[in-house]
Amino acid sequence: MDHGNITSDFILLGLFNHTTAHQILFGVVLAVMITSLTGNGLMVLLIHQDPQLHTPMYFLLSQLSLADMMLVCTIVPKMAAAYLTGNKSISPVGCGLQIFFLLTLGGGECFLLTAMTYDHYVAVCHPLQYATFMSWPLCLTMALGPWLLGAADGVMQAAVTLRFPFCNRHEIDHFFCEDPTLVHLACSDTSAFESVMYICCVLMLLIPLSLILMIYSLILTAVLHIRSTEARKKAFATCSPLLAVGGGAAIFIYVRPTSYKSAKHDKVVSAFYTIFTPMLNPVIYSLRNN
Repeated sequence: MDHGNITSDFILLGLFNHTTAHQILFGVVLAVMITSLTGNGLMVLLIHQDPQLHTPMYFLLSQLSLADMMLVCTIVPKMAAAYLTGNKSISPVGCGLQIFFLLTLGGGECFLLTAMTYDHYVAVCHPLQYATFMSWPLCLTMALGPWLLGAADGVMQAAVTLRFPFCNRHEIDHFFCEDPTLVHLACSDTSAFESVMYICCVLMLLIPLSLILMIYSLILTAVLHIRSTEARKKAFATCSPLLAVGGGAAIFIYVRPTSYKSAKHDKVVSAFYTIFTPMLNPVIYSLRNN
């Protein structure tokens, strides 16, 4: 087997073929992309323009919407162009950028959801000290931290992945570049890097998920001690949107590890998380808030 190098392009096999059913699904994906960009874009614009929404909670929400927009733009345009033109190739640079942005945005969103959970905890359990516990310097740090952590993970994994020599078969059975799928095409031993990659993935998911569960257990305990029914409903209404989003992320976390056993299953799970979830976030948050 000849050893290749990173100057040759990769081939993305894609998510759809040209059957009638897949053409309809492709149209649905485009509609979802437009809806997601419109919804999240309006959220960011509204939060920026309305002075009443210049609070830590809505600032963090605008960061989530911005990350969702970037996630959709990282995946769908390339996939759509490859499907419509038949040109499924992607350069190593383009592949590396996709890996970087996916890990930056995916890992960043996990920690951003943790920051939003803490904001809800302060709002429910310490409302009188909210301005102190959620000061703007702390809020900016909580918003910048997830981006930096995700970017560090993305740079490391993208750089190492593309340093491997790849074999003649440059076909990626996916609709975007993903480092675990790309590593399987390498001709050299990648076991050590796969272990490091797995540890990074677990840490980027397990730490935020553990913090979210711990914080929500404190919120639930506090809410159950509230005697006023109206106040209890208000507290649940404040937290339920993030629980819905976190539930979707938790489903992805538990389904994801086994998805590598089936390329088709992996594509479906990835499409749900990278294309459909960003559309749901503005709906979940905006419908529960006047």
